[in-house]
Amino acid sequence: MPSFRQPMEGRGGTKGNADPQRTVRTQSRRAVSQAQARIREAVNRNRKEKLTALLHHVAVDCLRAAFFALKKRAAAGIDQVTWDQYAENLEENLRGLHRRVQTGAYRALPSRRTYIPKADGKQRPLGIAAIEDKIVQAAVVMILTPIYEAEFLGFSYGFRPGRSQHNALDALAYGIKGRNVRWILDADIRSFFDTISHVWLVRFIEHRIGDKRIVRLIRKWLKALHYVYDLWVHTWRKRHATGDMVVVRYADDTIVGFQHRADAERFLHDLTERLAKFALDLHPEKTRLIEFGRYAAGDRVRRGEGKPETFDFLGFTHICGTMRDGRRFQLKRKTKRKRKRATLQRIVDELRRIRHSPIDGQGVGWATVLRGHYAYFAVPTNLPAVRALRNHVKMHWFLSLRRRSQRSRLTWSRMNVIAAKHLPLPRVLHPWPEQRFLVSHPR
Repeated sequence: MPSFRQPMEGRGGTKGNADPQRTVRTQSRRAVSQAQARIREAVNRNRKEKLTALLHHVAVDCLRAAFFALKKRAAAGIDQVTWDQYAENLEENLRGLHRRVQTGAYRALPSRRTYIPKADGKQRPLGIAAIEDKIVQAAVVMILTPIYEAEFLGFSYGFRPGRSQHNALDALAYGIKGRNVRWILDADIRSFFDTISHVWLVRFIEHRIGDKRIVRLIRKWLKALHYVYDLWVHTWRKRHATGDMVVVRYADDTIVGFQHRADAERFLHDLTERLAKFALDLHPEKTRLIEFGRYAAGDRVRRGEGKPETFDFLGFTHICGTMRDGRRFQLKRKTKRKRKRATLQRIVDELRRIRHSPIDGQGVGWATVLRGHYAYFAVPTNLPAVRALRNHVKMHWFLSLRRRSQRSRLTWSRMNVIAAKHLPLPRVLHPWPEQRFLVSHPR
């Protein structure tokens, strides 16, 4: 739950100081775009040839663009240097960093280890890089993007330019409704990014990158799910699938749909063997093969079985439902229960912390929280769950305000006025997934 401090747009300064900075940022982005265009041309000339001269593209302009792309309020790494502190002497800092990168004197610092709570009550380890490591990593990503964008497959959506979680959700919904999908494999690769072999990572990188200086820089950074999973799945589908097969992946979260159960079972067996080659395995409690799709409910009724099971993907629970006529299939998506519970717990914790703050200040914060939630979860079929969250915020806020004093005279009628002033009403903010998918994939 973010703090309710007023948002800030960087350090204060005069208008005269802001314009030169904006010009420098624009020039830096233009220089990076030109470098990416040159790399893209080299890739298109020969898609199999290794690229041997890349580090020189990590110029001061590229480092500067990478710096301005970082989050200003992100936590500091082990060096305890913040974005604002580094910006105080930015040009000299960037020139020194550029010199060290180009001469091989640059050394990455260890990441600062911290833990964030997960929806299931456990903690997820998080490594926070030092500011200069973040800059170099972002700059290298800018240089590598045109290389790997030419190779990534269409069903891969994670952390790619112009692709978001909602694009992945759209593709999955369109595949389930528009293709003959009857079985869903919800596969969970156990701790992929923590357990993938660094030896294999380097081998994957060297498939396309022949600049050993770049390889040395990204040994600890780049993740290789593309080679472990995507290319293998693409080949498997062409060689072994006997019916429709739909694949959607976002980072290490993947869903695969099949027309035939036999295909699904063989794929699961083969995927297990494939992952074992890289010292990876599927999580036995989180990997499931379920009957799902527009025919699932009818098929199960004929066999005397219950409703189709549900599955979770990118924060939503996917459900086999029907349209208002009660007959035609409708894929329904609702906020994942664990995600909802975790959000409510953060709300309660934050209310306890800010209980005695001015009401208007609290209202500004809650409006920001709700708008952020709506921006992701306000999809068709999920509006009741989004409305429910607003109602929970309203109720818990009411109880919190009444606890500020034993003599509180805050009534529910007065709370309705406060909520109407500060808590925005939800509405559907996303089109139906098939509509957006067909626009972005006109073929």
